Amino acid sequence: MKKISIIIITGLLLAGTACKKSFFDRYPQDAISPQLFFKSEEDLALYINGLLSMPGTGIYYDDQSSDNMATTAAKEVKNIMTGSPSSKNLPDGWDWARLRNINYFLENYNKAQATQDVKDHYAGMARYYRALFYFGKIKRYSDVPWYGQTMNPSDTAQLYKPRSPRALVVDSMMADLSFAAAHIRSNVPSGTPNVWAAKALFARIALYEGTYRKYHPELNLQATAGRFLDTAINVTQDIIKNGGFTIYNTGNPAQDYATLFYSQDLLQNKEVILAYPYDASKSASSGGTGTVFGDYEQSPSRDLVQSYLMKDGTRYTDQPGYDQMQFVQEFQNRDPRLKQTLAWPGFVKAGDNKPYIQRLNKNFSGYHQIKGFTNTTDNIMAGSVDVPMYRYAETLLIYAEAKAEQASLTQADLDQSINLLRARVQMPPVSLAMAGADPDMVLAARYPDVSGPLKGVILEIRRERRVELAMEGYRFDDLMRWHAGKLLAKQPEGMYFPGLGKFDLTGDGIPDIILIDQSADIPTDDKKEKNSLGVNLIYYKAGSFGDNVTVYMKNGTAGGALVTEITPRTFLEPQYYYRPIPYTQMVLNPNLKQIFDWQ
Repeated sequence: MKKISIIIITGLLLAGTACKKSFFDRYPQDAISPQLFFKSEEDLALYINGLLSMPGTGIYYDDQSSDNMATTAAKEVKNIMTGSPSSKNLPDGWDWARLRNINYFLENYNKAQATQDVKDHYAGMARYYRALFYFGKIKRYSDVPWYGQTMNPSDTAQLYKPRSPRALVVDSMMADLSFAAAHIRSNVPSGTPNVWAAKALFARIALYEGTYRKYHPELNLQATAGRFLDTAINVTQDIIKNGGFTIYNTGNPAQDYATLFYSQDLLQNKEVILAYPYDASKSASSGGTGTVFGDYEQSPSRDLVQSYLMKDGTRYTDQPGYDQMQFVQEFQNRDPRLKQTLAWPGFVKAGDNKPYIQRLNKNFSGYHQIKGFTNTTDNIMAGSVDVPMYRYAETLLIYAEAKAEQASLTQADLDQSINLLRARVQMPPVSLAMAGADPDMVLAARYPDVSGPLKGVILEIRRERRVELAMEGYRFDDLMRWHAGKLLAKQPEGMYFPGLGKFDLTGDGIPDIILIDQSADIPTDDKKEKNSLGVNLIYYKAGSFGDNVTVYMKNGTAGGALVTEITPRTFLEPQYYYRPIPYTQMVLNPNLKQIFDWQ
C-alpha cells in the first residue's frame, strides 16, 4: 500500500511542479486562458495538486523559536528580543503570490465541464489552502488586506488596499473552512488533504483564534472569543464521533508514542489524519532527520525536561531539589514520553554496541532529541519515514482545551480526550476534581492570565499539550495565543552539574566524563584517567560563559545548569506578538499603517 501511495503522491507533485512552471510562476492570465485550461475535472485536479504544500520533516526543527529548545540559529524572535527590530530590518513575509494562484482558481473553476459536487470538492480544496495561507498572515501581522479575488495590476483600489480588520479576515477564513468541511471528499489520493484534514485545520484555527482573543485585550475582541471556542468544540466533536480515528496504542507504553515518528507507513495508522509520505527507494526521500539528534543548531531545553510528570502522575517540580537533579536522575520514573522524545541514559545509537554518552558542547544543552530522529544506519530507511501532519491526538487536545476555556469541561470529556493520550503510555488519568483543587504553582506562575474554577485543569491541559506535541512545531504558536511571550525572555539552559569532577551519563553508576578547570590541560589519550570499565574518561574544560572552555556552566567552575547564551532578552507586550509590515511595502502602498508601536 505504501508503494502505491508514494507513486500516486509523487506523480501529483510532479504534475504540480510542471503546472507551476507553465503558469504558477507568472501572472496566471498571462500564461494560459481559463477558457482553454479549466475544461475538465482533470484540469481542476492538476491545478489543485500544484497547490499542495506540507512542511514535511521541517516540523522537527520548528520548536527553535520556543522555550522547548536552545538554538544557535538566527531565529527571528530571538533577534527581536536581543536587538533593535524595525520594519526595515526584519524578514519580509509580505508575499501574496500563492494567494493570487488560489484566487485565480476560485474565479475560474466553474468553467469546467464537471458535476457540481466535483467542482465543489476542488473549490473546497482551494478555500482550505486560502484559509491556511491567511492563518499564516494573521499570526504574523494580525490585520492584513483581505483579497477575495485575483488582483489586476490596473486595479488601483486593490493595489492600494489598506489593512482589513482581523475580525473580517478571520470570519472570511471561517467561511472558507466551513465550505471546505462541507464539500471536500473523504476519499482523496494518499498524502493529500481530505475532509478530515480540512476539519482538523478548522478546529486548530478556531482554537487559536478563540484563545488569542480571550487572552489578548489589545485586540478588543474578547467578547467574541467564545464563538470560536464553540466552533472548535463542535468540529472536534464531529471528528471524534464520525472520523473513525483512534489513538495508536498496541499496549506497549515504552514504544507506541515513538512509533508515530519513525514509521515507514503512517498512511494506515488510524491516529494520523494526514501524513506526508516518503519513499527514498522511489526518489521521494525526506533526506533524513539525523541533524535533529546532534549538535546542529538545536538542542532540547531543561525547562522542557522539567515539564514532564513523574510516572505516578505527580509533578516533577514538586520533588525536593528537583532543580539540582542531574541527567541520570532526571529520567528516572518519568512519563514514558520523555524517553521517546529525548535520548536517555543508556540510549544506544544504531551501529554502536554500547550506550551513547551525551556529547557536551558550547551553546548546547547536552540533551539530544530523538523524536523525529530515525535510529538507523540505513539511509533508505531514514529517508523513507513518513511525517504526521495532523494527528488525532491534537484533535483531542483541542477538544479538551476549548471545553475547559468555555468552562463546560467534564470528567467524561477528559476521559475521551487527553486521558486517552495518557493511557497510551500508562500514565494516571487527569482528574478534574484533583486538578481543580490543586493547581500547579509552577505553571500558574508561568501563565498568570489563567483564572477561574477550571484554572488547575487548564494548566494541566497546557502541560499535556506541550509534552504530547513537543518538537512538532506547535509550541511557539501556543505561547503567542496564550499571551505567554515573556516566557521566551528566559535564556534556555541545559543539564545540571554541581561543579567540576566525574559524572555518569549512561546510568550504570560508572563515570563517563570529567569536567576540569580551564587552567588544566586535557591529557593525551594514553594519560587520560580510565573508569572501572577500563575506558578513558571524556574530558571537558568547564567555566563561565565566554571563557576559553568547552562547556559553559551557570556558576562557572562552581557548577549549575549548562548555559547556552547570556545576551539579555526583552519581550515587549503587545508589540512583539506581531510583526511590522516591511518598510518597502509601506512606501509602495501609503494606505498601509503600522500597528502596536511598530516603526
